[in-house]
Amino acid sequence: MAEGLATLAFALSGLLAAARKRLDAVGVVAVAGLAAFGGGTLRDLLLDRRPFFWVAHSDWLWALLGLCLLAMAFLRVRHLVVSLRAMQWPDAVGLGLFSASGTQLALAHDLPAIVAVLMGVITAVCGGVLRDIVCNEIPAAFHDHRPYALCAFVGGWVLVALLAFGVGETPALLLAAAVGTGLRLLALALDYELPIWRVTD
Repeated sequence: MAEGLATLAFALSGLLAAARKRLDAVGVVAVAGLAAFGGGTLRDLLLDRRPFFWVAHSDWLWALLGLCLLAMAFLRVRHLVVSLRAMQWPDAVGLGLFSASGTQLALAHDLPAIVAVLMGVITAVCGGVLRDIVCNEIPAAFHDHRPYALCAFVGGWVLVALLAFGVGETPALLLAAAVGTGLRLLALALDYELPIWRVTD
């Protein structure tokens, strides 16, 4: 369920990013799909996990198409202007959910904690990176200086710690996802930036 909700959240962020770039219907669906499935597909490749999530649960492909069609119709009727902040909210939700679910899945493969957490980060970050690249943007994860991958990293370790203390898998996943999402939203709300490299000529 967490993986599905994260997929929809990232699909929405991709859809809004494509709408901001005024892509056509094919572009919107492609960008939404990359955002939704890119990180999980890379994780599954690294874990040698078959079938991929979106192959095993093809209903989410129909959900993605339905979401794109409804959103395009709604945006066209309402003539809404999509802002960057509107895209950042579902992106933050997907970040937290994917970091927790990706870490949990990797732990189920008996991987070391640090590897599992990094798999969670890959799941959470890489879909957004692909979305931004296709939209001809420098990925936000690499350049906006506000914590992004770091939020996913912390969320993954929260999951590891909660499981180590005997918390059930579902509440641990939800709490870890809430931490990852909450940290990202807090960074956006406060406009907090990580230290920036100062380059002098």
